[in-house]
Amino acid sequence: MPKQLPYHTIHEIFSRFQAAEPEPKGELNHTNAYTLLVAVALSAQATDKGVNRATEGLFKVADTPEKMLALGEDALIEHIKTIGLYRNKAKNVMKMARILVDEYDGQVPSSRAALSSLPGVGRKTANVVLNMWWQFPAQAVDTHIFRFGNRSGVAMGKDVVAVERAIEDHIPAEFQQHAHHWMILHGRYICLARKPRCVDCLIRDLCEFEEKTE
Repeated sequence: MPKQLPYHTIHEIFSRFQAAEPEPKGELNHTNAYTLLVAVALSAQATDKGVNRATEGLFKVADTPEKMLALGEDALIEHIKTIGLYRNKAKNVMKMARILVDEYDGQVPSSRAALSSLPGVGRKTANVVLNMWWQFPAQAVDTHIFRFGNRSGVAMGKDVVAVERAIEDHIPAEFQQHAHHWMILHGRYICLARKPRCVDCLIRDLCEFEEKTE
């Protein structure tokens, strides 16, 4: 069982991540806070690439809540029907658009509580929007971060909220802004679930994972 890494080791890990990619970016295409919110909400149980294919045409005709309402649910479904759970997501996107227009003057709110109250938006989605759009150091813990955090010893916890708190507690403040992007990308492309690419890992010598692949 990996143990929580000490401060100096975590600092070195994120120093290496920063050196390799100083400005990591999320992979969901968006043009404003609203399209980012919709894209992240659509990405639940779907790949970023799949969402990007679906939203390429959608965001050309509906990049505001007002335009989404004008588009209508049936037309929205036609755009996103290649995405998993598309019918339920379409209902939530339309409900979200109505609330944004009626209660927020068509603007995406910038507080976690307000974002999390929207249909189809949970804590993770809210944190992604806070981080990517408002540069707030919120930590959106997905399966990649949960796996990497526990496997490496960087941020350990039994559930996503515990890992989120571990990130905030153990990762130095200077790395908090980009921490979740570095961890997502590392988990997505290097620290894979079944066959981690340890031979290509730039933090192999610092990681607590005992079953490293050759």
